Amino acid sequence: MLAAPETFLTYPYRKNLTLNSMDNQNTGQKPPKSWLLESILVTVFCCPPLGIVGIVNATKVESRFYAGDIAGAKQASSDAGKWTKIALIAGAVVAICYILFFFFLGGAAIMGAMQNP
Repeated sequence: MLAAPETFLTYPYRKNLTLNSMDNQNTGQKPPKSWLLESILVTVFCCPPLGIVGIVNATKVESRFYAGDIAGAKQASSDAGKWTKIALIAGAVVAICYILFFFFLGGAAIMGAMQNP
């Protein structure tokens, strides 16, 4: 049976190997709001291009938090919230414009039909 050489255990890149996810669990901090569910819903129902940007930022929140980058996690959470809200507003504006366009177009068609019996 061969034993592992001692140099393998003291290799330079092995010294700094730690699990950062365990470090934050000891501090008792919670990760910032990720906005993932909201981003997915906005992507499906409102504005897919902007919702995807929200999803990308939302997926960075917890990974950065558990990697020890608290400031990066807060920034990603802020960005995810911003893009989710922008996508929701853009989707609502497009839906309102769509409804108004067909309301006025339908009204114009009815008025035209009434003038030409």
